[in-house]
Amino acid sequence: MNIPLNKAIAILAVSVVVTGAIGYVIGTGQQVQSSGTAAASDSNEPLYWVAPMDPNYRRDQPGKSPMGMDLIPVYEDAGEKEDAGTVRISADVVNNLGVRTALVSRGTLDRNVATVGYVQYDEDRLLHIHPRVEGWIETLYVKAAGDPVVAGEPLYALYSPALVNAQEELLLALKRNSPALIAAATERLSALQVPDSEIRRLKSTRQVSQTITLLASQSGVLDALMVREGMYVKPGMEMMSIGQPQHIWVIGEVFERQAALVRQGDAVQMTLDYLPGRLWQGQVDYVYPTLDSQTRTVKIRIHVDNPDGYLKPGMFARLRIAARAQTDTLLIPREALIRTGHQNRVVLAKGEGRFKSVAVTPGIISEEQVEILSGLEDGDRIVTSAQFLIDSESSKTSDFVRMDHGADDAADSKAAPPQTVSVAARVEAVMAAGRTLNLTHDAIAAWNWPAMTMDFNVADGVDLEGLKPGMALHITIRKEPGGGYVIRDIHRLEDASESGVESMDHGTMDHGSMDDSSMDHSSMDHGSMDHGSMDHSTMDHNSMEMDHSQHSMEGKP
Repeated sequence: MNIPLNKAIAILAVSVVVTGAIGYVIGTGQQVQSSGTAAASDSNEPLYWVAPMDPNYRRDQPGKSPMGMDLIPVYEDAGEKEDAGTVRISADVVNNLGVRTALVSRGTLDRNVATVGYVQYDEDRLLHIHPRVEGWIETLYVKAAGDPVVAGEPLYALYSPALVNAQEELLLALKRNSPALIAAATERLSALQVPDSEIRRLKSTRQVSQTITLLASQSGVLDALMVREGMYVKPGMEMMSIGQPQHIWVIGEVFERQAALVRQGDAVQMTLDYLPGRLWQGQVDYVYPTLDSQTRTVKIRIHVDNPDGYLKPGMFARLRIAARAQTDTLLIPREALIRTGHQNRVVLAKGEGRFKSVAVTPGIISEEQVEILSGLEDGDRIVTSAQFLIDSESSKTSDFVRMDHGADDAADSKAAPPQTVSVAARVEAVMAAGRTLNLTHDAIAAWNWPAMTMDFNVADGVDLEGLKPGMALHITIRKEPGGGYVIRDIHRLEDASESGVESMDHGTMDHGSMDDSSMDHSSMDHGSMDHGSMDHSTMDHNSMEMDHSQHSMEGKP
């Protein structure tokens, strides 16, 4: 199409005016938005400030988030605007996720403590046998550990010179017929564990026995046997021990955090894997005063009667201790609690498909319930299933759009948020050495970002020369796979507004059509135009630089 020269000049003039207007509106858009925000904040004081990317990060005054972003004020009269961190999920997504909820209520916390224990002999009835004189074992009547022992039956026969001398002292006292010496000699034999029957035999027969047979003082089972026939023994040496299987101890181990719940006298139910269905009843007989530094547990002792002998030392037992219940406490189901390394949270169901992750302080945790000390109130409704997915969405509000299946955004909700966006911004600071810019940018709806000030890394190849604080830009930001945000392209709006005629769109003007032969010279005022000054040989059409990317005369910015 052939365009007359006077019309082309007019088009150039209009382009300059439109370009300047667009640059002014984009460059001042942030200031207008900031003014409106300031006016709103003057009329109503913020309740608190939150981080744009982490609604659980709250402060009572303005400042910077851990990511370097400006904190966002939250007002009491926010109208229909949701609280920070609230996610809205449509009914079909709630149904597909299998979301179940439960009410927070006050009640009695059943503080049962489940733990394990080990069966052993009752140490109060465990008899250890040691010799009181040195000598040699002539005969051993019990042969191995585990053998039954009956009270009054012989255990071993001992030859000891000390016992022979003690018998001779008694015979000498009998010859002298001295009651004092007889009593002293008899008491010495008893102290050396010589049986009364052997002392009576010595008094009646007046014959010294070279070996003394020692008898079992209680019935039971031989727990340990450390001697054999012919061995030399001396005082202090443990020879054997006798336990009673009718009386059993169970030593349980309670974790450190549950130690305060268990007290002496608490009822205990005990089961064993090798006897399913059999239940033993007992009670906590003693709580040990020390903590095992290796296992971080406190030991407890339970006395259990074992008349049928099913409980055998060394067995593994499962214990359920009925600790004292705690009444009138705020309770939630145990599966509703989300436990992390630094915070405990639950997902609050606010109704109408709205959910929010809130921090709580748990108290005692039982098998089915959790005591809540702070963070919830009686009557709140919380999520008990699929809460991990909702919690992750509530902590990353930029991903909420993919969970909304509403009719208004049905097409957009099925697609993931865009990886690259463009937005107007203003330079606050330039760190050229680290290729970092501190920018105040407009709100980014695609990422659900509000207008804020933050630091951006700039990709290699993007020119930073000439950038200075206060400069208006149009930037392209890309969300990197690793989670960072990098500026991929920068358009300087000041350059576009100052370029004038040179910013004309090359595509709207065909230099090939501006031919002298096709020009309508009759429409040109030859009187007012000096043809001599229009030297076609010196006219450089290429000097009319056209910027396709900045301003197009087809009405697109």
